[in-house]
Amino acid sequence: MTVVYVLSVLVLIGSGTVAGVLFAVALSTVPALAAMPPDRYVYTHTLLGRNWDPTMPIIVLGTTLLDVVLAVLTPGAVPRSLIIGAAVCLAGVSAVSHLRNVPINRRVHRTDPDAIPPGWQDPRPLWRRWHTLRTALAMAALALNGLAVTLPS
Repeated sequence: MTVVYVLSVLVLIGSGTVAGVLFAVALSTVPALAAMPPDRYVYTHTLLGRNWDPTMPIIVLGTTLLDVVLAVLTPGAVPRSLIIGAAVCLAGVSAVSHLRNVPINRRVHRTDPDAIPPGWQDPRPLWRRWHTLRTALAMAALALNGLAVTLPS
């Protein structure tokens, strides 16, 4: 078993996990949160967010790093280009998460669900838009990795 083969399996597991988790959140969690009144949304969002850090950032960044290493070791310009594209997409997932979704999460977590202030700005539509972008990037990363590792040698 070669290093390239092991790395190929690991990037598929990592990018598949990221894409699957983000897709599941978009498909099920986001609509459920959108249907809740503000107090229940804040409470539930805070509960749901407890186990994401540091697990998801480690998986996203770790898979990005594995893609970079795999790109260096992979023979062939086409598979290498696809893997680099996957790494860029995963870096995009990380950037959107850290620069957009996480700041919104922090604001929500600082909100007391029993004392929603008058004029509270509902962050759900904006959070959903950023989440949709990072989900698309994660799905693209998975597709690019899948193509790269299944191309005939």
